[in-house]
Amino acid sequence: MAINKKMSFEASVVRLADFAKALSHPARIEILKILAKENTCICGEIVAVMPLSQSTVSQHLKELKKAGLVTGEIDGVKSCYCIHWEALEGLSGELGGFFKGLMEMKEGSCC
Repeated sequence: MAINKKMSFEASVVRLADFAKALSHPARIEILKILAKENTCICGEIVAVMPLSQSTVSQHLKELKKAGLVTGEIDGVKSCYCIHWEALEGLSGELGGFFKGLMEMKEGSCC
């Protein structure tokens, strides 16, 4: 039986990994761009401008929502999604801080 050791890491490291995983598919990045442009969106409108089926777009939205990058409401047969800007700002700062910290540890090139 496999044991999930994800929680053995610092919370900030886990958050960054979850953020990176949520962005690991080009469709999710494109969905975020569409949502940012429209500032609110109905799932059907996203499907209309993407080369993916409705069910595939819904799965990608589910992953983005799970990561906290989008919020969504179901209103009857419509699903309305928008970017969770506060979460995105926080994660953006953490990601920038992570890369800055790595650069500060650089003492030369190993290769």
